[in-house]
Amino acid sequence: MSIRRIVFAVFPDFQILDLTGPHEVFTQAGRLTGGVVLETVAAAPGPVPSSGGLAVSPTLTIDEDAGPVDTLVAVGGAGIHRACEDGRFVDWFARTAHRARRTASVCSGAFLLAAAGLLDGRHAVTHWSRCDELAERYPQVTVDPAPIFVRDGEVWTSAGITAGMDLALAMAEDDHGPEISRAIARQMVMFVQRPGGQAQFSAQLAAQRPGRAPLRDILAWIADHPDCDLGVPALATRAAMSERNFTRVFRAETGHTPAAYVESARIEAARRLLETTSATLESVAHTCGFGTVETLHRSFKRTLQVTPGEYRKHFSAHTAAV
Repeated sequence: MSIRRIVFAVFPDFQILDLTGPHEVFTQAGRLTGGVVLETVAAAPGPVPSSGGLAVSPTLTIDEDAGPVDTLVAVGGAGIHRACEDGRFVDWFARTAHRARRTASVCSGAFLLAAAGLLDGRHAVTHWSRCDELAERYPQVTVDPAPIFVRDGEVWTSAGITAGMDLALAMAEDDHGPEISRAIARQMVMFVQRPGGQAQFSAQLAAQRPGRAPLRDILAWIADHPDCDLGVPALATRAAMSERNFTRVFRAETGHTPAAYVESARIEAARRLLETTSATLESVAHTCGFGTVETLHRSFKRTLQVTPGEYRKHFSAHTAAV
């Protein structure tokens, strides 16, 4: 039986879940197939602290690492740019990648792959909040902000943090077949293939909290009344502002146009109903302010890259009433 040696590159202030999530997926694969060895490698000996304070003791240092590598994985985290400034670490990663069967990154670990020249001319993804930065720093990389993970040949990159588990599960399926990946997914209580892309997480998470109390009240009103008239005239009247001033202030305070924020709030309300009730799609569309199933469908496809029915199938414990 061939042994797959999977090496994780870690550095000070790495994101602990970038390591432990994929590590556990590969561990489960090893338990089921008996052919996986996992190691961590750091630039220097001794415990390596994560950004959250937990530390790991690397198996080897970059000076000790030798031998064949099946999969080389760069984790991400707050310390990624300092890691990319360590020439010895970047050189080791580039050399090791050339002898590995495949190379991968989790979250902002894509910056290490880019620094090592491994993403030149390739498509890649990273955490949604850092896609623009990756594209600006490394214009030779085609950054796609939407997918959960991207495979370009034998170079794999994932979106933020937990997306590394999706990437590792896809690798396990590529190595061992769908039965093994399904068994791992069942054991870890995760999806074999997560629906949609990371856009379904970024819009709500990226919204800034307004500094002005009237606007905070407006956001609360929007969340509680998705079926009401949420056009700019109605919202401006509620905020006691002119339409022009309301639009300007709303965007400055939240980072979104009123229309974009309202749509994201309505989608969030629809997601909750799809997850927790067996209401028909017609009822969901009406209750959440979309009016028609067709409008609901278009909004889901445009923003989440899945249909309402597909979303319910993956996330609801109820039988779909469509």
